[in-house]
Amino acid sequence: MKHKLDFVNSKLESIKEQNLYRQLKNSKIKNSHIIINKKSLLNFSSNDYLGLSSQKSSKNFQSSSRLVSGNDESFQVLEKELAKHKSQHESLIFPTGYMANIGVITTLIQKNDIVLSDKLNHASIIDACMMSNGKTIVYKHNDLSDLESKLRKKNGRKFIITEGVFSMDGDFADLKNIAKIAESNDAILILDDAHGDFVFGSDGKGTPNHFGVSKKIDVYVSSLSKGLGSFGGYIAGQKNIIELTVNKAKSFIYTSALPAPIVDITIQRFESDREKNRKKLLKNIKTFHDGLHEIGLDIKSKSHIIPIIVGKEKDAVSFSNYLFKNGIFAQAIRYPTVPKDQARIRMSLTAKLEKKQILSCLTILEKSLKKFNVI
Repeated sequence: MKHKLDFVNSKLESIKEQNLYRQLKNSKIKNSHIIINKKSLLNFSSNDYLGLSSQKSSKNFQSSSRLVSGNDESFQVLEKELAKHKSQHESLIFPTGYMANIGVITTLIQKNDIVLSDKLNHASIIDACMMSNGKTIVYKHNDLSDLESKLRKKNGRKFIITEGVFSMDGDFADLKNIAKIAESNDAILILDDAHGDFVFGSDGKGTPNHFGVSKKIDVYVSSLSKGLGSFGGYIAGQKNIIELTVNKAKSFIYTSALPAPIVDITIQRFESDREKNRKKLLKNIKTFHDGLHEIGLDIKSKSHIIPIIVGKEKDAVSFSNYLFKNGIFAQAIRYPTVPKDQARIRMSLTAKLEKKQILSCLTILEKSLKKFNVI
């Protein structure tokens, strides 16, 4: 039986037949040399034109594309850890999460493919779908009936793309049922879990793990700058998807790699005692949500992202300024990031906050809500 991802192998074979196949060369930079497979070579593939990367640094690193300047060993270590973290064969690091979405979505989705995208998906997903030349159909936010209805009406290769935790509303995607719909329609399921990764699920494995559908996700996209507080983005999936992305994704091929010291910092944070901080964050989420309920504010979010819907853009700015004057920094989010007249204050919780600080914020927030007639 033909598998829904067999087309990836066909594309790889075509690339090989044309002698266009690219492979990352694992390497280590040492002054004017690059070491590949234990062989030291003079490095004539670096963009570090003035040689400044070696100054006041414990480690030299490339400043070009990984396909051009070599694949530093730190990437290999982190990508192996991230693949294991997501229970996938391999992973691939991008300079940003935005570039990760652009890269994998434009690689996989081709002309005449059908893409079902949640209405509230992040701008990077929206842009990537537009760039892919596939036919994008937007379904109502978390509306399974709308998703299934629109999906069944179409023929051809089908994709479903959703966030795990939505960046502006803080609610969860209904992943259990979305995964069932994807499976019954032989659709490829791509998940952007930037805001759920390292926060939810066992050991922070993410939203799919939280809902018990990890094996149903075909492609993961996530961030290293959210839960880990570092920098960059990554994708995870089966080997041929990573292989094709290396060969086709412009946002990977034609850009400089993350500096290796940043990757090293990310590895340190990944291997740190994250669970202690994660549990504290979950406690903070409960404290804040319970407090909002007590002051009479009903919200859909069940995560660390809490939108306080104010309405008018001008009122949201005034609300934010009032919080600022009272010692709370929370930004007003306005159109076009969110629909017109749905401006909001986006509250974001962290493990750094102490319970007394959260309670103090709730006290100020209650006054603000009454002042601006939100409750």
